Amino acid sequence: MKIIDGRKNLPLIKSLLDKGFDLDKGAILLKNEDIFHGANAINIICKQINNPSSSLLLLLSRLFKSNKRTNIIFPLLVRARRFALISKGISVSLV
Repeated sequence: MKIIDGRKNLPLIKSLLDKGFDLDKGAILLKNEDIFHGANAINIICKQINNPSSSLLLLLSRLFKSNKRTNIIFPLLVRARRFALISKGISVSLV
């Protein structure tokens, strides 16, 4: 698994946005030919964490392995991220 910084990969982000996947509204997971977005992407990633390398990863993997918890908590985290970016004067839009 590889994490890509959306702010440094604008052509990819623009391509995904053209397909209806907005990184500003949640994480995007590219797995083979499939694209997962938002809470679903986070849920799939956390289900793949078998041996967390830190306490934080352990907490996140346990918290987001449940579809129900992910669908409740993830939208709140997205809003908190937007608020944090706005309060720091950072654009919430990548494109």
